[in-house]
Amino acid sequence: MRALASAASLKGVLGAGEAAAALAEGLRAADGGEGTLEVVSTSLGGEWREADVSDPLGRPRSARWLLLEDGTALVESAEAIGLGLVLEEERDPLVTSSRGLGELIIEVLDADPAELVVFLGGTATVDGGSGLLEVLGGFSVPVRAACDVRAPLLDAVRVFAEQKGARAEQLGELERRLLAQRSLVPYRELAGAGAAGGLGAAMAALGAELVDGAALVLEFVGFHERLGDADLVVTGEGTVDRTTWIGKAPGEVARLCDEAGVRCVLFGGRVLDRPDGVEAYELSGDPACARADLAALGQQLAG
Repeated sequence: MRALASAASLKGVLGAGEAAAALAEGLRAADGGEGTLEVVSTSLGGEWREADVSDPLGRPRSARWLLLEDGTALVESAEAIGLGLVLEEERDPLVTSSRGLGELIIEVLDADPAELVVFLGGTATVDGGSGLLEVLGGFSVPVRAACDVRAPLLDAVRVFAEQKGARAEQLGELERRLLAQRSLVPYRELAGAGAAGGLGAAMAALGAELVDGAALVLEFVGFHERLGDADLVVTGEGTVDRTTWIGKAPGEVARLCDEAGVRCVLFGGRVLDRPDGVEAYELSGDPACARADLAALGQQLAG
């Protein structure tokens, strides 16, 4: 059986590459045998570079970015302002800021890339890019903002804010803050505007083209070519819910497999929502067991 492991990250537990590796370990054993940039670099190579930036709470940290051979610079928002950089008890979207991503982009632009791709997702922020806009006034090269969801701006609050630590009584204030940002008004309803706490809208306001992040990552890693040789594809993320089906990579993988007639298995630490006909497996839900859970799933599927 030819199996393709195409996992997203299990936030705060395993990166995308680690999750895929654990699945592959299980698949190989039965047969006898948190990051977007990590996944892309495995397929395309490139040179890793670092920049000194602020984390979501303003603390100094070093963030990595990737320069490809063709001069394209790849930036991941979670490297600077990721949810995993903030302890659970520290998470408060009324306080966290996207400023660090702006600082990272400035450093990258100083390296004079031919193009910049910014992967938006996995952030601790719901500030509509206000922190980013404080330090970044525009771009000197073509920029694509690869959005992890196709949500409009206010979904950054209505759908995703509680995942980032917002309490129910804070949602109204977060929404008012987004509505008060006049520069975002023309971009509120764009698909992807609500990605990464509203950073999609902020990037569009600066002139970036918003694109489907899942589709772009799958293009970078040659997923379509690999799919043609696969008998089974295994994908998933920490929590499978309704947001999985509005632009996230596992939802896109499942859709492409359905079109190609290839069996697709979807896993989640929790599976809260799945369309009819989707084959899903729920893991134990214990973060400490995630790697072992995925290896066991690989063995089960290959057995």
